[in-house]
Amino acid sequence: MNRLASQTSPYLRQHADNPVDWHPWGEEAFQRAQAEDKPILLSIGYSACHWCHVMAHESFEDEATARVMNERFINIKVDREERPDVDAIYMDAVQAMSGRGGWPMTAFLLPTGEPFFGGTYFPKEARHGMTSFMELMDRVQQAWADQRDGLVDQASRLTGQLGRLSSLEPGTDLPGASVLVDAAAQLQAQHDPVYGGFGTAPKFPPAMTLDALLRHYTHTGEPEVLDVVTTTLDAMASGGIYDHLGGGFSRYSVDEEWVVPHFEKMLYDNALLIRTYLHAWLVTGEQRHLQVVEETIDYLHRDLRHPDGGFYSAEDADSEGVEGKFYVFSPDDLRAVLGDRADAAIEWYGVTERGNFEGRNILLRPVRGDLIRPPEIDAIRTDLRRWRDQRVRPGLDDKVLTEWNALLLGALAEAAAATGRPDWLDQARRTATFLVDELRRDDGRWMRSWQAEADGAQHLAYAADYAALVDAFTRLAEATGEARWIDEARQCADGLIQLFWDDAHGGVFTTGADAEPLITRPKDLMDNATPSANSLTAVGLLRLAALTGIEHYRDRAEDTLRLIGDLARQHPAAFGHALAAIDMAATDLTEIAIVGDAPELVDAVQRRFTPNAVLAWGEPYDSPLWVDRADGHAYVCRDYACQAPVTTTEALLAQLA
Repeated sequence: MNRLASQTSPYLRQHADNPVDWHPWGEEAFQRAQAEDKPILLSIGYSACHWCHVMAHESFEDEATARVMNERFINIKVDREERPDVDAIYMDAVQAMSGRGGWPMTAFLLPTGEPFFGGTYFPKEARHGMTSFMELMDRVQQAWADQRDGLVDQASRLTGQLGRLSSLEPGTDLPGASVLVDAAAQLQAQHDPVYGGFGTAPKFPPAMTLDALLRHYTHTGEPEVLDVVTTTLDAMASGGIYDHLGGGFSRYSVDEEWVVPHFEKMLYDNALLIRTYLHAWLVTGEQRHLQVVEETIDYLHRDLRHPDGGFYSAEDADSEGVEGKFYVFSPDDLRAVLGDRADAAIEWYGVTERGNFEGRNILLRPVRGDLIRPPEIDAIRTDLRRWRDQRVRPGLDDKVLTEWNALLLGALAEAAAATGRPDWLDQARRTATFLVDELRRDDGRWMRSWQAEADGAQHLAYAADYAALVDAFTRLAEATGEARWIDEARQCADGLIQLFWDDAHGGVFTTGADAEPLITRPKDLMDNATPSANSLTAVGLLRLAALTGIEHYRDRAEDTLRLIGDLARQHPAAFGHALAAIDMAATDLTEIAIVGDAPELVDAVQRRFTPNAVLAWGEPYDSPLWVDRADGHAYVCRDYACQAPVTTTEALLAQLA
């Protein structure tokens, strides 16, 4: 038993019985490395990572391999989802050294933490041109013994390069509306018109990019822009990347047609996709987009929800040690479950004797976009899901992460308001209350991770946690009309600026001023699988400034956009959420205040796609939007200069148009 058994991360505990003498990230490991004059072997992964499990089984569970690791190195295991700061630094290093990244990440460090070599997955035995893990360790040990000075010099030079993004100079001008126009043109050129998405396989769900294009469509009405969005949404929801029985999306598709997923399901992907499909429904009115929203929320409620309100992080790709085993079917499976209804299921879900995944079938919808099921198929779906639920489920990562829960909270609040679903709104309140109760310390400092077996929340929260909470709480205030959530948003915004702001260059650092020092202080700029801390900051502070009238928030948001604006113009696919903030700043947010008891006016705003508007209603709070307002009236304002108050839905919609 190594040191990981007491850790709260399910991923770390998966390695507690390894013969490897693992340390969690911390001072003890570094002190031991220095005392024993050994390099550090750093392994970073996450619980739903298929190849992390493969490398663990091949190497970390192997006595001979573990013996070499323990003799030659001090071994550290990190959950990237709990420690995105550590992951970001060493992933940058691995990408700089090898030209590619991914998980599991394997890096070798000096005893003081500077990296000198790294890569991703290494097989136990050499194959397909890949060095074996044992051979790699031999080479590193030989270099440590014979070429120490060269390794130290390489580590020093590499570490000096790692801080380059943290010292990026901001532009002088605020990025304008042309950035979104240029981005839309680039994204249309990169779009796959046959299968949707952008580029070639593997394909990841581009939720933030599609949302930026929907914004552009609201300005221009260009049908070809909307076609990019709907083609991709329909292709994903018809493909195997979508779980047609249980709802929810897998992490990515290994092929260009969205047929074969990497089967892990992540909370953040589904939170982001809920919002994108919701917005597509509001724009197009197509029921199939709303169906995806409903089924995805149902999945999260059923399979990833903690009873007290928080949401777990992920489900694995594997069950019983086999990738995708939980999800696939043979025609005989369908015949055994459905009897004479099997032929209808085989046709609807594209099932064949040959199969589309290792001789079995990932269920999909061959007729793209034809997702609204007739009653007989609905009944078949229910019966198949119940039968599938008797199988051994994939492993569950049951930690609750602040950032990912905040992403879902914002999407859930927005979906509840747009659809009038009180059950979703109640769940949003419960999630927010859970976060406040379990992931915020008594002194107001937010934490990153909670797990039922832990003694309280773990790890100081990062800038992305704080910024995601700002946006989530403002959206919950807009959905409920409850003033307390604006107060929560303000407290998070103040903490974000106090702990993370970069006075020299603008934007926010990943880690707080009170965090442990690392070899460099990272700054998260690009939108990858999740929105970057800086794009979340810009969006959250712009919206909060519009709701409260506090210009300090707007100033900080605009400083952040000056920092990332040029990058977003050059690489729009990597700055999808940043494009939303740029659009908000360039067009100015519309402020809508509805005073008194006027539910029909509130509904009129909530049930339309107005991405560059904020809504104040219900309980008043400290803001110019509430000053000298008459009950029963709606006020549509920009920069707190308002049009004439109105009392009817028709008049309000005319002003918004």
